[in-house]
Amino acid sequence: MGRRWVHLVLGGALLMPFFLLTSVVVPLIADGANPFLDVGWQFVAFGGALPLAALAALLFPLLRPLEVAAVRSLCGVPAERLAEGPAVSWAARRRTALWFVAHLLAGGIVSGMTLSAPPAAVVLLLLPFADPVRHTAPGVPDVFHGVLGPLAGLALLALVVGTAWGAGVLLGRAAPVLLGPTPADRLAAAELRAAELASRNRLARELHDAVGHALSAVTLQAGAARRVLDTDPEFARRALAAIEETTRDAVAELDTVLGLLREEDGSDPAAPAPTLDGLEALLGRTRAAGVPVEATVEGPCAGLAPVVSREAYRIVQEGLSNALRHAGPVPVRLHLGVRDGELLIRVKNPVAGTAAGATGTVAGAAGAVAGAAAGPAARPGGGRGLRGIAERARLLGGAASAAERDGVWRLTARLPLTGAGTGTVTGAEAGTGTESGTGTGTEEW
Repeated sequence: MGRRWVHLVLGGALLMPFFLLTSVVVPLIADGANPFLDVGWQFVAFGGALPLAALAALLFPLLRPLEVAAVRSLCGVPAERLAEGPAVSWAARRRTALWFVAHLLAGGIVSGMTLSAPPAAVVLLLLPFADPVRHTAPGVPDVFHGVLGPLAGLALLALVVGTAWGAGVLLGRAAPVLLGPTPADRLAAAELRAAELASRNRLARELHDAVGHALSAVTLQAGAARRVLDTDPEFARRALAAIEETTRDAVAELDTVLGLLREEDGSDPAAPAPTLDGLEALLGRTRAAGVPVEATVEGPCAGLAPVVSREAYRIVQEGLSNALRHAGPVPVRLHLGVRDGELLIRVKNPVAGTAAGATGTVAGAAGAVAGAAAGPAARPGGGRGLRGIAERARLLGGAASAAERDGVWRLTARLPLTGAGTGTVTGAEAGTGTESGTGTGTEEW
C-alpha cells in the first residue's frame, strides 16, 4: 500500500509541469479565467494538462522504460509481464500514452486529496474537544461540532486511503496490459533470441569441426606412436611430427573460430576461415593420421563463392573426422564435383566392422594405427557433427544425408551455387540421430 501510494504521488508530481503550463495558457484564451484562485478553472487546467501528457508520451519513446521501472519497483508487477526498452512502434507509444494519462490522472487526484483531506480531517476530529478550533473554523456547519465531527473526519481519512488503494490496484492491473510487450515487441524478442541461438550454433559447429578433427587425428597418431615406440622408432618420430603439425594447424583454426567471436563484437576476425583452397592440406593431415584418402575433384571448385567454399570445407572435414574417429585407418573415398548448378560432396568409407575385409591385412606400423583406433571405447552421445553438416547444407538451401549400406558409410551433401543462404534450419529439421561411423541405421535430413 505504501509503495503504491508513493507511485501515485509520483504521478501527481509528474502532472505538475503540464498543469502549470495549462494554468498559464488558459487565461490567455479565456478572459477572466484564473486557475490559481478559482477552483473551477483549476479543474479546467487539470483536464487540459492530460492531453499534453499524452502528447509527450507519444513523442518520447524513452518514457516507457522509465514508467516500467517505476511500476516494477513500486507496484510489485513482475518484470516478465512488462516490456523492455523504449516504445518504438506507434502501437506501443499509444499504449504508453494511455498508461501515462491514467497514471497522472490517478496521481493528481490522490495527491490533491492527500494535501487537502488530512488537515480537514484533523479539524473535524478536534471540533468537539477544542473551543479555539471552533472559532478558527467558522465555515464548518454546526452539525459537525458534535459527535458527527470526528466521524466525518475519520470518514474523510478513510476516503483518502480507499481512493489511494483502489487507484493503486487499478493501475497495477492495467500496467501489464498497457506497459506489457506488444506483438511487435514479442516478434523482435523472438528474432533476437533466434539470432543468439543461431550465433551459438554457428560457434558450436565451428569448434566441433575445427578442433574435433585435430583431436581425432592426434589421438590416433599418439596411440600408434605409443604402440611402436620400442619396435619402430622411425614411425614414432613421424607420428610425433604429424602431431606437431596437426596441433599447429588446430591452433590456427581455433584462432579463426575466436575470430567469429570478434565479429560478434564488431571487430575484425583474426584469421580467415578455411575454404576448399586448403583441401590438400586437410587431406595431408588425414593421411598422416594413417587414413588413406582417395580424392576426386571434378569441375571448377576453386572459383566457388566464399560462403559455399567455406561450408564445403567444413563438411569434408567433418566427413573425414567421422571416418577417422569411428572407423579408424580404413580407405576413404572423397568426391567433389560441380554439376547442375550445385556442388556435390560424397564421402565413403567402410564401417569398422568391415574394415578388415575392405583393406586386407594390416601389419607393422599400420597395424599400430589400427590398434590405436580400436583401443578407446566409443564415446557416448554424438550426432553433433552430422547435425552440423545438415545445418550447414540447409543454411545454403541444400541438403545432406548419411547412411550405412552394405558395410559402407556414405555421406552426401548438395550445396547450391546460387541463392546461398536462403535455407533455414529448425531444431526438428536438424536431426536427432547419432553420429557413428559404425552404425547400421540411416541418418537423413
